[in-house]
Amino acid sequence: MKIDARNIGRTLDDAGSWRAIVLHGDDTGLIRERAAQAVRRVSGTTDDPFQVAQLDRETQDRLEEEATALSLIGGRRVVWVRDGQDSLAPQFKRVLDASTDALIVIEAPGVTARSKLRALAEAHKQVASIACYPEEGRALSQTVTEALAQAGVTIDRDALIWLLGVLGADRSGVRGEVEKLLLYAGPNGRLDLPAVQDCVGDAGGNSLEDAAFSALCGNRMMADQALERALADGANPVAVARTVLGVLVRLQKVAQAVQDGQGRAEAMKSLKPPVFFKRTATFGQALDRWSLPALTLAARETQAFELACKQSASPDLALCRRHIASLCTVRKA
Repeated sequence: MKIDARNIGRTLDDAGSWRAIVLHGDDTGLIRERAAQAVRRVSGTTDDPFQVAQLDRETQDRLEEEATALSLIGGRRVVWVRDGQDSLAPQFKRVLDASTDALIVIEAPGVTARSKLRALAEAHKQVASIACYPEEGRALSQTVTEALAQAGVTIDRDALIWLLGVLGADRSGVRGEVEKLLLYAGPNGRLDLPAVQDCVGDAGGNSLEDAAFSALCGNRMMADQALERALADGANPVAVARTVLGVLVRLQKVAQAVQDGQGRAEAMKSLKPPVFFKRTATFGQALDRWSLPALTLAARETQAFELACKQSASPDLALCRRHIASLCTVRKA
């Protein structure tokens, strides 16, 4: 059953009333956060091996076995599946057809609307299908201000606007930056623009953006290292594609403005948000290497890369590494 965005909080709070919860979308951090919330709601913990069975891609063939196992210490068990794909659908259907008491929580980042796993979840009345997409605009602002307010920390309006402009798209990255701000401000503290800039620095300069700029500047080794850090932190190939495309679009805007007669520095400052000062050098290097037609071609290739990653059973990690490597060489448009 599809869960409306307005009812997601209520659904997770009442996770025990469902037989299974399938979380899908592009925001891997938000998927993980909501999965952990559902698991804790039923089992009271996320790391008790007697109550919570955690299955990764290599151990997903144990889904039926774990779902039908009895709890050794009483209470309802949870089977928490990471990186669920369409190959899991036949097992999942057999579990739903059987009489089991365990709650199944499946993280399925990147599966498409035509995915067999999603279709099964959305068609079953006892399965909650929850979409997890990157927050932006008012939703992101609310997440940040509420997290700060819980510790009594206030933030100036201009500081909040700047922060929202540089925060990454992934929920785990947002939470990490907010936690740094809380430590910086202290209980009941106040954050102004200089404080936020000093604390957060270039939040947009996370590993994903580092990988994109390193590749566009022709530094293969740094691009590979940044990409592997991002993947190790939980980023998925679709998030890589979105970050790369965002960088290319900003470069295109400046290149077009320069072609129209505007100065480069002025064009970079006119971006919303403007290029962060620590990123100015690499932004300029990328502009020096890439013409406007070449940037346009790279953007189209990145869109095709994202689409390929969303196909069922695609070798998305291999495609991701290949695309970052390809960006190290300027394409002839």
